[in-house]
Amino acid sequence: MKRNCGLKKYPRPKIKKTFQNLGCIRATLRKRFAGLLLLIFLLPACMKMGPDYTGADLDFAMPAAFEQESGGLDALKPENLWWREFNDPELDRVVAEVMANNPDIRAAAFRLTEVAAVLRQISADQYPSINLSVQALRQRQATLNPITGNAVSVTGSSYSLSLPASFELDLWGRLARATEAAEADLLASAENQRAVAHSLTAETVSLYLQIAALKRQIRVNRDMVDAYEQGLALTESRYRRGLTSILDVRQARRALAGAEAQLPDLTAALGAGRQMLSVLQGRYPTAETDDFRAPGAFVPPRPIPAGLPSQLLERRPDIRSVEAVLKAASARIGVAKAARFPGITLTGSFGYASGDIGDLFRPENELWRMAAGGLQPVFNAGKLSAAQAAAEARYQQAKMAYAKTVLNAFAEVEGALLNQKELETRRLRMRVFLEEAVAVQEVAVDRYRRGLVDYLAVLDAQLARFAAEIRMVEAEYAVLSNRVSLYRVLGGGWDVVPDPSNPNIDNIADSVVTTP
Repeated sequence: MKRNCGLKKYPRPKIKKTFQNLGCIRATLRKRFAGLLLLIFLLPACMKMGPDYTGADLDFAMPAAFEQESGGLDALKPENLWWREFNDPELDRVVAEVMANNPDIRAAAFRLTEVAAVLRQISADQYPSINLSVQALRQRQATLNPITGNAVSVTGSSYSLSLPASFELDLWGRLARATEAAEADLLASAENQRAVAHSLTAETVSLYLQIAALKRQIRVNRDMVDAYEQGLALTESRYRRGLTSILDVRQARRALAGAEAQLPDLTAALGAGRQMLSVLQGRYPTAETDDFRAPGAFVPPRPIPAGLPSQLLERRPDIRSVEAVLKAASARIGVAKAARFPGITLTGSFGYASGDIGDLFRPENELWRMAAGGLQPVFNAGKLSAAQAAAEARYQQAKMAYAKTVLNAFAEVEGALLNQKELETRRLRMRVFLEEAVAVQEVAVDRYRRGLVDYLAVLDAQLARFAAEIRMVEAEYAVLSNRVSLYRVLGGGWDVVPDPSNPNIDNIADSVVTTP
């Protein structure tokens, strides 16, 4: 004899009838909730509390062009990859590796993914929420028989299936403003990602040029050592023939030792630069990797076109990011203001309940409910008004931060343009100085060979010549480094003036991926 373990065995015809009743659910849902759905989706457009963002009003007038404009004649071709202006394929490869592997850039990409998810989470509050509730209950309880007065134990089962739903009517635009603020946060995060990439690109290019300059300085130092070794050999030869004194020999040895002592510092600086570049590339910091060559002769960058428009600053990611923050702060004023007005929520539920699972979907077991509720703040000791005042104050703070960012951007560009003029003048004068130093050295060596001057004159001329070469390398690096700074503060090259409108939020959200 089989035991059914207390489970009721239903005959097949009853189960078949149960599933036949399931076909009535869709029609019943349409009939019961037609009015509710019509109210939800055909509700007129709600007003939005708070100000509509129309742009930041600065307390100062922006010029049409930069004050420290250049006198260049030829404008550069439009290009976004501004580092290609240096015409170095190896530099292009290094920058590409940094963009692909740098941890800061990858972290910024994940931050963008997070903010995009938060936007979807906040915007979902504008739509109805529908859940599925399923419950099966079997219980035993004691009840009092009113006739006999005795307690009777009753065992029973109950089953229910329902679809509860709720929807908040956004009459005052609180949810719409919250979504607007979240969209601005996503724009700010996207611009922050661009700012990180732009800053790291500039840092990579500057470090690359610094390493190249150090390698040139090491090459000058080694040329100096070779020259002092040749000078020492010449002095010792003349000393052995009695043509000079031991003082000249000692001076030659001193100069050689001093030149050799400079090499370890330059080598250590070069190794540190390589380690920093390895970290930017997402590699283990090594000082041994040397997979790019140092440039030979200095190649001056093409001239900066005259009259750069100040609108170029509108593409700077830090300015666009802080303006997005300002827009979000403006939207949150509306959120705080709408919270002071009544809130209306619609709720409803449709389902079935029965003590017999086989009869659960019978029409007589149908349950439904619709309700509307409102909540109006009456007294909260000024909490909501204080929240609105705080939101307005945060907007003013964001406005001041925007103004400061714009002013700093102008100062950085004007400073870079001013330095560009002075550094270029310095480079040209250093070129003349180096040429004269080389000429003086050649004359001093020739006169020493003929015994017309002592060796100290040769050493002074050599020291001046190699010092001029080192300073020439530094001057050339300063010009290139300042050009990198100008690209950084302008947000790129001087290409077509960007569209000042904000990027499409849907395009940003669609481009977000979980893995950068």
